[in-house]
Amino acid sequence: MQNAAAFWDKISEKYAKTPISNEEAYQLTLNKTRGYLKQDDLVLEVGCGTGSTALLLAGNVRQIVASDYSDMMLDVGRRNAQAQNITNVKFVQADVCDAVLGEEPYDAVLAHNMLHLLEDIPAAIHAIHDRLKPGGFFISKTVCQFGAGAPLKWRLMKLILPLMQMIGKAPYVNFMTVQELEALITGGGFKIIESGNYPKTHISRYVVAQKL
Repeated sequence: MQNAAAFWDKISEKYAKTPISNEEAYQLTLNKTRGYLKQDDLVLEVGCGTGSTALLLAGNVRQIVASDYSDMMLDVGRRNAQAQNITNVKFVQADVCDAVLGEEPYDAVLAHNMLHLLEDIPAAIHAIHDRLKPGGFFISKTVCQFGAGAPLKWRLMKLILPLMQMIGKAPYVNFMTVQELEALITGGGFKIIESGNYPKTHISRYVVAQKL
């Protein structure tokens, strides 16, 4: 956690200024996520980064606890929340297993673009399962393995990733297949109710799973 936090702290300001790489895909899955949330829901987002998604979803729920390893990432989110006068997003530096996230069970847990950055994905999924109410939703979006048809940017990035990691310019990344990802989710006590790439050409897999 400390190494990951240091990496994301270092790039927090640059990350905050970087535009979304695929706005169409982002808006598609953002709207799908809204469809699973209710106005009285208590929601946890893990790996929230600068909190941009949490702030956009704040009007659809009672409260969002937006958590991340990097406190400097969270500071960007806190400033943006204040500027937008959003008061129902609570930013917390935490791992999904940390007690600071509270004991009240959540109606939904979001993990957008973060599972592939974890070295122990099963542990994280089990912790998410424990934090959800029975029937609660686990909504994730995860970069998975991609082939020759993927955008050139991603193919080049994957090619140079090992070198970037060696010099501390890139984080750990686990390129799972979709089948491996979904097996980890179902093995963690969930039933998958929606899964797909939106749009179909996008490299990230959007999965909605319900706690059994």
